[in-house]
Amino acid sequence: MSDEFLRTLGSVIANATPLVIAALGETLTERAGVINLSLDGSIILASVAAFIVAFVTGSAALGVLAAMLVGLLIALLISFTSIKLRQDQVAVGFVLTLLCTDLAVFLSQGYTRIPGPQVTRLDVPLLADVPIIGPIFFRQNLFVYFSYVLVIAAWFWLFRTRAGLAHRAIGERPEAAYARGTRVNMLRYLYTAIGGALVGVAGASYALSFKPGLAVPPSMAGDGWIALAIVIFGGWHPFRVVLGAYLFAALRAVSADIQRNGLVIFDQPIPINFVLLNALPWLLMIITLLLVSSGSIERLLRAMPRPVQNRLRSFLRSDPPAALGKRFDPD
Repeated sequence: MSDEFLRTLGSVIANATPLVIAALGETLTERAGVINLSLDGSIILASVAAFIVAFVTGSAALGVLAAMLVGLLIALLISFTSIKLRQDQVAVGFVLTLLCTDLAVFLSQGYTRIPGPQVTRLDVPLLADVPIIGPIFFRQNLFVYFSYVLVIAAWFWLFRTRAGLAHRAIGERPEAAYARGTRVNMLRYLYTAIGGALVGVAGASYALSFKPGLAVPPSMAGDGWIALAIVIFGGWHPFRVVLGAYLFAALRAVSADIQRNGLVIFDQPIPINFVLLNALPWLLMIITLLLVSSGSIERLLRAMPRPVQNRLRSFLRSDPPAALGKRFDPD
């Protein structure tokens, strides 16, 4: 493979990282039965907090901590209004998205288009020199390496630990979990806070690395909605969520390349509508969801050996948690 192609693949991994982190955080939240619809506003406000704190203190680490705190507080506000105040999670999340976006634009005044601390590339010794794999995966920055650890940790937690089983249970059958002694609402607070903190890390990764600095309008506006779509596309499974984020970033890269250089097939330029081109990632997600929901994938699985069927069926499962968005009242 050419060096240019490897660099392109490496940039796809890097550009997908904020979506990976935010989508995995939302996966943990929704697996507990809570919908955090404020992702877009949370990411934007967290990025502003990260940059301002990093700029004032000169420490990117403190900027990341500030962003995590912002994401955590917004997520806790959603869980509090749902559990204690009995308000609709979707409505509160949508309002918070608008509020956080406007607040971020207000707070960023005086800090736009100026340089600040950044998280730079850090090659992993030995692994960075492995042919093909090294240049793609191990010549990145700490946010990317954190996303690698996060996806494995999220999968192991949800599907290989007793606590992870309880985590999934409060999003599927909270009544049954409560009957077995699980403190449903307390755990919902906890996992919503963890998911929100990860959304904050995603916001920090934009301002301190992938789209450094602040701009008006925010350069990452809309990516929170994309992360929410990726969670659904990924069927609330960490590995599928990551694949969805990488696929979305790859299609974005293809779209950007075609817009820059045009589409040429057999030395013939092909006219293409750029609006349709930008919609390509969304169209692919919709087609995939339709294939899964229509039963086409199930019919394909039936032609395979039974052990393969069971593994793939579990991996391709796309049903949302049964209690997603529903309040639980112990009384």
